[in-house]
Amino acid sequence: MITFFISIVALVLGYVFYGKLVERIFSADQNRETPAISMNDGVDYMPLPKWKTFLIQFLNIAGLGPIFGAVAGAMWGPVAFLWIVLGSIFAGAVHDYFSGMLSVKHKGLSIPEIVGIYLGVGTKQFMRGFTVLLMVIVGAVFIMGPAKILESLTPETLTMNFWVWVVFIYYVFATMLPIDKIIGKIYPLFGFALLFMAVGLTIALFVEGYRIPELTLNNLTNFHNQSEKFPIFPMMFITIACGAISGFHSTQSPLMARCITNEKQGRGVFYGAMITEGIVALIWAAIGMAFYGGVGPLNEVMIANKGNAAFLVNEISNSLLGKFGGALAILGVVAAPITSGDTAFRSARLIVADFLKYKQGPIKNRLLISIPLFALGYYLTTIDFAVVWRYFAWSNQTLAMVVLWAITVYLANEKKLYWITLIPALFMTAVITSYLFFAPEGFGLQLALSVEIGVFASVVGLGLFYYKKIFHSK
Repeated sequence: MITFFISIVALVLGYVFYGKLVERIFSADQNRETPAISMNDGVDYMPLPKWKTFLIQFLNIAGLGPIFGAVAGAMWGPVAFLWIVLGSIFAGAVHDYFSGMLSVKHKGLSIPEIVGIYLGVGTKQFMRGFTVLLMVIVGAVFIMGPAKILESLTPETLTMNFWVWVVFIYYVFATMLPIDKIIGKIYPLFGFALLFMAVGLTIALFVEGYRIPELTLNNLTNFHNQSEKFPIFPMMFITIACGAISGFHSTQSPLMARCITNEKQGRGVFYGAMITEGIVALIWAAIGMAFYGGVGPLNEVMIANKGNAAFLVNEISNSLLGKFGGALAILGVVAAPITSGDTAFRSARLIVADFLKYKQGPIKNRLLISIPLFALGYYLTTIDFAVVWRYFAWSNQTLAMVVLWAITVYLANEKKLYWITLIPALFMTAVITSYLFFAPEGFGLQLALSVEIGVFASVVGLGLFYYKKIFHSK
């Protein structure tokens, strides 16, 4: 219990103190006009109240990651707490803040365009295609995930295919309509459900007397039932993505960068939403370790259900909160991925529109871009969920790495404290490179060799950064 409470406090203090430092480094100015004011188009650029931009940002980024990813991450044991806390404060929230504020600085540009400004035209062209593909994969994953949960609630009446179509039709309307019509109206309700879920489950956990494992030097080890196949590094850092750092978030931040009315709102909206998501991930990791009587039994249940975290989420919610509370909790769990999926497709549309310089005021322009994206997204829902999820996880963290490098270059160019993103960039370079060479869906090499390649990639990245920095300064 002590570890859990210390972790919550650390996340809150991280927002108060480290978040303030990050804001000071960026030099947020409340007197500068934001794109929401200067470029209001009534569709994507539109002033919204701070509380609403926070809730929308939170729901945009809080997909399946801080729930499914945290439950799966709990299979490694209490070490998961360490990554969620440190990752959220020093990597994820910093990544989210700067990706959002650089979008504000550059008139609401999407993340591939921002990356191109700081890492070059070649990188921008690659990132355009890579990011759009990731957004479509995210959309597909966030159709299949909630559809699986809804199917488990209606096993004898409504199939997963039915729920896929229901979610898909909602995505079409949410992606096409102005941001204040659907997203701006229903997200506060979904936000309440998600926060109720987190708070309600935490209270129930303590009332029922469940024991959350402590993080000590003795159990700072790998509790995964297949520890050789799933070493902590790099596998846990890929599995617990959205609860610590996620490249997907950088694609969502520009949506609210086009809606905030004051640069000083950025810390609460971008940094704060990530810290809130870290708290949600921490709660689900704790519940995963405690509900079944420990990390070992959790592993057994996950294996028995073939890694289907949706079953565990449904069982835990109904057991701890009863039918009504469980229904609200499930609404939050279903709403989180759905509200991330619709904005994933929306982000993909805007990225393509930025690239083509295609104004999105006329609805026919939105249709011309959206239809091919939806067609590809629907095709991906026909592929095995586990396969799509693995590729999503790696590509998601790869995007985070690239964005961190872009932010680091920006900070260096501006002669600001670039170490706050350089260290996370180096770490994530080692993580995603090691994963690529070690994982079975990658090259399947030995762990030691894969880690050596990952460290070498970080050293190369550091060398290139300083070479460019020295060259740029001349």
